[in-house]
Formats: sequence, structure tokens, C-alpha cells
Amino acid sequence: MTPADLDLIAGWVSLVLTVLVFSYLLGDNVLYRLAVHVLVGVAAGYVAVVAVETVLVPWFDHTVFAAQGDHTLAEVTALRAAGAIPLVFGALLLLKASPRLAPVGNLGLAVVIGVGTAVALVGAVAGTIIPLADETSTIISDDVVEGAIVLVGVITTLLYFQYIGARRAGTGRRPWPFRVLGTVGQVFVTVTLGILYAGAILTSMTVFSDVARQQLQFILDRIGG
Repeated sequence: MTPADLDLIAGWVSLVLTVLVFSYLLGDNVLYRLAVHVLVGVAAGYVAVVAVETVLVPWFDHTVFAAQGDHTLAEVTALRAAGAIPLVFGALLLLKASPRLAPVGNLGLAVVIGVGTAVALVGAVAGTIIPLADETSTIISDDVVEGAIVLVGVITTLLYFQYIGARRAGTGRRPWPFRVLGTVGQVFVTVTLGILYAGAILTSMTVFSDVARQQLQFILDRIGG
């Protein structure tokens, strides 16, 4: 099969799937669900292949199947033991399928959640909070007015998401300074979400127009051919 034949098949498949997705405009139907299932299946298969080729295979090659080479026997033993750790926790997760052994499987789940939470926390601090603070200080030093707006936006937004309040008349209520500053923060949040939503719509429209152009060009090429 030549590359041209593959391109032709890919074009027809893309056209058919696009039509199936657009069938949702007529309501939820079998054709739309078929397209969604194909999308999810292909995405899951792609992720699985990438995970195996770029994560699992290199990991096991350098740990479980590590050759002695320039390493000592103790180093090779340590590498193989480290490589077996994911297998142990994976086996523990499989125990969740059994109601009787599920408590044992919770250990593997706890490790997964703990590691994931730690990685997310470190990523949020190192990738968001620290750069945000650094960028804010830079803006303040460069432009006082813009820096003041950014500083007020950051502080009031953080105060908007705090829920410390005093109990008065049997109900919990935040002190009025926090309510006022929280309202200002809510305005910043609303404007930010509006901008992000508008950007998402523009991006979607750009993708939609590009897909529609490609499909229309494919149909015209077939008619012209």
C-alpha cells in the first residue's frame, strides 16, 4: 500500500468521523456515540503505547533487566530491587478487585495518591506560586500602576478563597473587610474566567474552521479527481 493510499484512507476516515460527530446536532444518537468510542479507544491505545515505550520499557531495561557491566553486584541488586517496587504496588492495586483483599490493596492506592499529591503540590509551588510572586515583584518594580493592579488582584483573589469567619447570631459570617476584599477578588476571578472562556471559544472556532476547510478541500479534491 502506497503513502498516497494511506492518505486517501485517512482522509475518508476523518471525513466519516467528522460527520458522525456533527450528527450530535440532531441529538444524542448511535453514530455520535460510535465516534466518541473510537476517539476514546484510539486515545487510550495511544497513551498505552507511549507509556509502554517511553516509560515502562526504559525503566525495566535500566532496573529489572540491568546488566552488571560497569556496576558492581550490589549496585545491580539495588537497581533490580528498585525496579520491582512498581510491580509490587501494581500487584497490590490488583487486590482491590477482591472484597476480602481490598484493604491490602489500599496500601498501593495510598502510595499512588500520596505520590501524586506530593508531585502536584511541588509542581503548584515551583511552577505557579513562586513564578507568580516573582513576576508580581518584577511588574511592581517596572510599572507602579500595573504592579499595584496585579498586587491587589493577587491579594484579593486569595482572600476570596478564604473561609475564616466569626460565629454571630448562630451563623458563620466573615468579617466585613474580608467580605469587601473578597468581592473585589471575585471581580478579578470573573474577568479572568471570562477572558479564558473567550480564548477557549476562539481556539475552538479556529480548530473548527481548520477542520471544516480540510474536509471541504478533501471533498472537492475527490470530486475534481
